[in-house]
Amino acid sequence: MQIISEHKLTEFAERHATSRSGILRWLELMRQQRFNSVTELRKTFPHADLVKKETPVQLRQRVPYSSRETTFTVFNIGGNKARLITIMRYEHQQVVIHEVLTHAEYDAWNKKR
Repeated sequence: MQIISEHKLTEFAERHATSRSGILRWLELMRQQRFNSVTELRKTFPHADLVKKETPVQLRQRVPYSSRETTFTVFNIGGNKARLITIMRYEHQQVVIHEVLTHAEYDAWNKKR
């Protein structure tokens, strides 16, 4: 899979050293694989969750045809030390890094839906 906005992962890893090894492992697995569906994805990442939320305004502005609701795929990183929020584009073999959050930050993000 091609990883878009990978810099968000490296910046998070610099600020949160305890998540670094988990992030590197996720990157390694994601680069090695091709996924065509969430079912295939869960064979490698069994705890990946789908979360539907209102599409952020900044995303709607960049992608005018996007819907009002987006399905994010959320990964637990490093034994729940971090949450990686992505948009999977299976048809293009791309994963877009939307946000990388600590567990506490994710809880606040998730309450907003």
